[in-house]
Parts: sequence; structure tokens; C-alpha cells
Amino acid sequence: MEYVMATSDMVGAIYRVLHTTIKTVYAKYYPKGVVDFFCQHHRKEHILDGIASGNMGVLVENSEIVGTGCFDDNHITGVYVLPTYQKHGFGSYIMDCLETEISKKYDVAILDASLPAVFFYEHRGYKTVGHGIYELENDEKLVYEVMEKKLKN
Repeated sequence: MEYVMATSDMVGAIYRVLHTTIKTVYAKYYPKGVVDFFCQHHRKEHILDGIASGNMGVLVENSEIVGTGCFDDNHITGVYVLPTYQKHGFGSYIMDCLETEISKKYDVAILDASLPAVFFYEHRGYKTVGHGIYELENDEKLVYEVMEKKLKN
């Protein structure tokens, strides 16, 4: 496995990782309106913005993009791994890469954890420091945990 900087020619593969993961995993935790919200948020234009920031990477396994990660300053803005590759260390590898980059300038990493990811982040040493709620149409709610981890002692 190799984590490399994302380039604009990867937008289709990144889109597939994001949307496959959201539709497969998030649908088990959130109502349809929240899943649709996440898919709309992760449209190709948004992915291209992440690539242009220079802070988005992809995880490649056997010449296939199987995961992606992105950060902004010390905020990890997304980590996604195709469902068939989850629970095999791929997400942890992406997190290691993101935390290494963030630790070059910051002592703490923060993130907004979706419900399916909270235990993964807790296992990595993240602590919940707040709770978020985003009101959507039809009285649906996107709830998440605000988490942080000290990267340096």
C-alpha cells in the first residue's frame, strides 16, 4: 500500500471511494437525507478543491485507489476507505500519514467524526471534546462527535 498526493486525474476514483463508502456504511447509521447530504457535499467540484489545496491524498493498493484522506491546517476533514478494504489497517495507514503531516506544524489534530467512525478514532487516541448537530430538511439531523488528539507531548 502507498499513500500519495491526489492529482486531478484521480477525481473519478476518489469520487467512487467517497460515494461507495457513504452509501454503504453511512446508510447503516443515518437516515437517507443525511446520506444524500454527504454525497452532495462530496461532489467532484469539492474533490477538485481538496486536490488543489495540496492536502488530499489517496491510498493505492495493487494499482487501485482504495482510500482517501484530507486535512486543512490541523483539522482532518475526511478519511474514507472502500468498505471491502475496511478493518485491514488501510484507514490507520491514512491516519498515520495525515497525523505526520499535521504534526509538522501543530501539536493537536482535530476532526468531526461520523457515527460509524467514532470507535475507530477513539482506538487511535482521539477524545470527544464536543458534539455537533446539523439540521437538514424533513427534520433529519446529522450528528457527529468533535474529537481531538495530542500529537506531541
